[in-house]
Amino acid sequence: MIAEAGHFALILGLVIAFVQGTFPLFGASRNNYGLMALATSSAHAQFFAVSLSFLCLMYSFLISDFSVVNVALNSHTLKPLIYKITGVWGSHEGSMLLWVTILALFGIAVAIFGNNLPDTLKARVLAIQGLIGSAFIGFILLTSNPFNRLDPAPAQGNGLNPILQDPGLAFHPPFLYLGYVGFSVAFAFAVAALIEGRVDPPWARWVRPWTLAAWCSLTIGIALGSWWAYYELGWGGWWFWDPVENASFIPWLLGTALLHSAIVVEKRDALQSWTIFLAILTFSSALLGTFLVRSGILTSVHAFATDPERGIFILLLFVLITGGSLFLYAMRGPVLKGGGLFSPISREGALVLNNLLLTTSAAVVLLGTLYPLLLDAVGGGKVSVGPPFFNATFVPLMVPVLLCCTIAGMMTWKRADLHGVLQRLRVVALTAVIVTLVVTWLQGTKEILPAMALGVAAWLIIGSTVQIAERIGLFKISLMGSLKRASGMPRAAWGMAIAHGALGIFVIGVTASSAWKIEMIQLMKPGEIILVDDYKITFLGTANIKGPNYSGIQGQFEVNVGGDVITMLKPEKRRYQAERSETTEAAILTTLKGDLYGVLGEESGTGAWSTRFYFNPLVSWIWAGALLMAIGGLISLTDRRLRVGAPKLASKPISHAAK
Repeated sequence: MIAEAGHFALILGLVIAFVQGTFPLFGASRNNYGLMALATSSAHAQFFAVSLSFLCLMYSFLISDFSVVNVALNSHTLKPLIYKITGVWGSHEGSMLLWVTILALFGIAVAIFGNNLPDTLKARVLAIQGLIGSAFIGFILLTSNPFNRLDPAPAQGNGLNPILQDPGLAFHPPFLYLGYVGFSVAFAFAVAALIEGRVDPPWARWVRPWTLAAWCSLTIGIALGSWWAYYELGWGGWWFWDPVENASFIPWLLGTALLHSAIVVEKRDALQSWTIFLAILTFSSALLGTFLVRSGILTSVHAFATDPERGIFILLLFVLITGGSLFLYAMRGPVLKGGGLFSPISREGALVLNNLLLTTSAAVVLLGTLYPLLLDAVGGGKVSVGPPFFNATFVPLMVPVLLCCTIAGMMTWKRADLHGVLQRLRVVALTAVIVTLVVTWLQGTKEILPAMALGVAAWLIIGSTVQIAERIGLFKISLMGSLKRASGMPRAAWGMAIAHGALGIFVIGVTASSAWKIEMIQLMKPGEIILVDDYKITFLGTANIKGPNYSGIQGQFEVNVGGDVITMLKPEKRRYQAERSETTEAAILTTLKGDLYGVLGEESGTGAWSTRFYFNPLVSWIWAGALLMAIGGLISLTDRRLRVGAPKLASKPISHAAK
């Protein structure tokens, strides 16, 4: 009965979502407060219904109810408890239910925290959320019902894909969906603003916290996915420009542009139409990613489904939502008139450049992702677009973005003195040049590009520090005075400096792990020794292992530095009986200097084992930088100006706005 209760709750959620998406819209157009108030109560009810459905599915996994098809296909009684829970979103059906649950969560959050919104705007935002929810709940019920029964029920389930049985994958999808779905709030605000015909600084202040929360979640989600791919897949890398990786990266790029564009709307009442367009594109790219992962047109370890028919349904939803919003934008966009004028040399101008480069970068990634699919669809054959293309096109676009981060933060609004800004940054520029020259001298002229990248990283880190130092008057006033200024400085300024500095840390990790990576592949017999960087590695042999739901072979490698044994690396090859598949578990020694990464391959038949060892310099700085970026965003999110929001304004009649 639990599965039937979950199914009924999902149907109830569909009905409530439809009510939420229709009646409040009508009420807002007629200024009927009773119908508009229905949006808030419907958001609460929809969250209750959809959450109940999700909990019912989770309970079915916890008790191993194999009469539910989804449980039978994705669980097993021998699975550890955490993987029974994560099995809920380890399938297409369960992940879509998580998707709509998070959508309902954002809906109730807007209902609770949006009390300072104008009544008509709040009603329309929640109504748009309701329409999106009804579309996706309907998709689940029609094509991907997670509560379908199986009769007779098997004694055991098939188990979850072994590569998903990992703590990293327990948290990666929820954070990723928090990012994807979180952008639906910015989308709803954009569509509601188009209907009302007004975008102003208060609107931007209402939008920014939701966009920032989604951006932070997506940053963490992408970082977790990259970290999981690094240590779980056994290939020694952290990013391969996989199409599904790109599908999450594109909305991140557009969401970053949206965050900066909304600042211009809030501070200078400019770029209104562009910001609306960005909000539509950002959520649309998240929907496109949902389609790519579930359509069956991509082959990837990250892909959820291989059923083209369900992919067509998602494609139709994508076309309906994106096409409808862009049509509305084409009709209503011209009425959005900006009032703020500014010089090209200003903070606004720098943020516009930032937006152009970020959106162009997103377009390049999209082109590289879709081109092989489009070429194959028209009979042009199969081609592969990989790292060489993206390194040659994406990286050059990012360099001016990184340089602009520091310069923009030092500029004033409306009109700035570029020469004066560069003068104030001369110490930062000198340090960046020195870093570049020193690294070039140490590594040789062949390493000029990595040296320049480290110079850019120094520019970001030291530039962010100088920005804070200038704002608090460090070394210009007394220490107590500087501390007082620091305590009173807006948290958004702290968050911006931390995020930009963290970007520099990220660049250091990417550069070092790419340019100076050491890779060794060989056959080893017990007792043989290899040298990797400063590490002497001795192969001691293999041992059989047995886990809660797998068996396997473990390699044992003694790691020696300077005559001292510092650790044992124990990479594994596991076989999961229920799933009838194998995984490779890398062994990693992490230090501040870098990671020693070992993988055990196949036995050659002569007593020798295929082994792979990598030394990845500073690779952990990649995830440290990503985490600090998210922390910077979260600190900005606690800024009182964003928590309090804008004062509630009276609704403006649409007929007047359209004149």
